[in-house]
Amino acid sequence: MNYKEVLKNARENLNGSCKVCPVCNGKACSGEVPGMGGKGTGEAFSVNVEALDSYKLNMRVIHDAKDPDTSTELFGKKMEVPVFAAPVSGTTLNMGGKFTEEQYISWVIGGCLDAGIYPMVGDTAVDSFLITNLQQLKEFNGEGIAIIKPWENSNVINKIKLSEEAGAFAVGMDIDAAGLITLALHGKPVGPKTVEQIKEIVQSTKLPFILKGIMTVDEAKLAVEAGVDAIVVSNHGGRVLDQTPGVADVLPEIAEAVKGKVTILADGGVRNGVDVLKMLALGADAVLIGRPFVTASFGGEREGVKLYIDTIKSELKSAMVLTGCKSVKDVTDRILY
Repeated sequence: MNYKEVLKNARENLNGSCKVCPVCNGKACSGEVPGMGGKGTGEAFSVNVEALDSYKLNMRVIHDAKDPDTSTELFGKKMEVPVFAAPVSGTTLNMGGKFTEEQYISWVIGGCLDAGIYPMVGDTAVDSFLITNLQQLKEFNGEGIAIIKPWENSNVINKIKLSEEAGAFAVGMDIDAAGLITLALHGKPVGPKTVEQIKEIVQSTKLPFILKGIMTVDEAKLAVEAGVDAIVVSNHGGRVLDQTPGVADVLPEIAEAVKGKVTILADGGVRNGVDVLKMLALGADAVLIGRPFVTASFGGEREGVKLYIDTIKSELKSAMVLTGCKSVKDVTDRILY
């Protein structure tokens, strides 16, 4: 199987919920929420891609970086590339309904582990989906991270306990889902959190805690104050608030403010290995990728997911050679034009 075949199969299997465009930029699916699009005009989705694309790379070829090391270590786990599968969930609501949540998440988890990276599994309006996701994670010896929606604190803490029982090596909350329309449609209230509420959640577990959905310097500092171990600079793929800036636009100032105090992850518009390299240069320690994992799994199941990750690794390694980076730690903004 090659990746062109994966994309062809995905177009058929996604039942129109995703057009599998040549460039996944949110133009063709704008406003399709529920679905795979961005909210409203869809520009918050599109600007993630455009912001990252606006950065170009300085090519350097007088050096000795012939065989770069693409690996990294986060949350006590070594990874072949600094990439996590983002916690995308909701096959029935958002992905055309051809495959079950169990099939989808098993392909993503298995393919990630086959390729030497780790998945994040998500929470959604359908309560059984998190249970399914955690059952699948347990089948793979808990080799992944569980991200919970910002429900009432007691509910979040209960779901963290379920994640611990499944063996997850880290947990988190995507606070950027505070106004997610798909949850509201199902009568599942979510909302913002105070620093004290986040502290209560963080202190409820001994696992590393990740707060996803930080887009400003002041909130990055509040996350540090709340005691989180990592943040994800993310606008939820443009699915929750129209007219936000792109992640690549806000990442550098956030990294400057909190680098070294927390692990910094970034999520938005990352499609290939060059995009991964750019996000690292802008200040991220690793990235999350969402929609392309849906395409890879729906088009090639577990094998398709591994093939996508292997492609990213090859692209990243090539770009590191041509920008003079021996390892992930060597990537700085000097490579950006």
